[in-house]
Amino acid sequence: MSTEVNQKIYVAGHRGMVGSAIVRNLQAKGLGNIVTRTHAELDLTNQAAVQAFFEAEKPDQVYLAAARVGGIHANNTYPAEFIYDNLMVQNNVIHQAFLSGVKKLLFLGSSCIYPKLAAQPMSEDALLTGKLESTNEPYAIAKIAGIKMCKSYNRQYGQSHGVDYRSVMPTNLYGPGDNYHPENSHVIPALIRRFHEAKVSNAPEVVIWGTGTPRREFLYVDDMATASVFVMNLDRVTYDQHTSPMESHLNVGYGSDIAIAELASAVSESVGYQGKISFDVSKPDGAPRKWMDSSRLNNLGWKPEVDLRNGLVQAYSEFLLGYREL
Repeated sequence: MSTEVNQKIYVAGHRGMVGSAIVRNLQAKGLGNIVTRTHAELDLTNQAAVQAFFEAEKPDQVYLAAARVGGIHANNTYPAEFIYDNLMVQNNVIHQAFLSGVKKLLFLGSSCIYPKLAAQPMSEDALLTGKLESTNEPYAIAKIAGIKMCKSYNRQYGQSHGVDYRSVMPTNLYGPGDNYHPENSHVIPALIRRFHEAKVSNAPEVVIWGTGTPRREFLYVDDMATASVFVMNLDRVTYDQHTSPMESHLNVGYGSDIAIAELASAVSESVGYQGKISFDVSKPDGAPRKWMDSSRLNNLGWKPEVDLRNGLVQAYSEFLLGYREL
């Protein structure tokens, strides 16, 4: 691993699902000089506060995993917060990282950056080739801006300042640290909570939003953390050979997708719920399919390790440990 043990690494969003997994991964590799701040300690939307933080800490590397995230309901309900908060966090962290001399930064985006009707699986060059899914367009626009910001700093300051800011686009993630809010969570944690509560209350039926036909790809969050650290520490020549100045991001996916109806059955089985599953077709489906082409990253040597069935069992076990606090 190319990272020096004594380098100072700032993980923005360390309490989130991805950020906490990155911290676990770095610590497992013996990299203990990790800097973190809670939202109460550092508001990343506050430019002056972020500037003061970077001037004081002067990290060597930055993992930008901080973001306002949520499912279809949250994106539909809070579009202003989703675009404003994410743009401000990205702008402040990336720019202040540059001003403080940070050479290596990894920005975490989202598969929603790709057009709603993009050819499947979605490759990196599908970016900006069509209209986005309307339900999460504000969030997607912010993430696209983050990619372009990293790319722009590389183009302008790569040679003169040694800037090397990279972007990874994860597919749908789940696992330890997930958000199980009854309204603002993503599909897997929402289903885990719903099926668990139905099992506890002996409810005869669980109703799922939409038709159940859309297909989604899911990746266990610790696999995402492994990919993030892997990409951050690729030598620059190798990274540049698999990207381009105008297309500098890499997809991170599991490699296959599943219909929401099949997913619901798999979650139900993992939880141990034995009632009926039905679908409310009056609710939105979102994009018909979202499946990432991760061949570039696979060709670099990274592969996921946790399959969906085992991942769901682990996710449910983690959910049970924290359920009383929800």
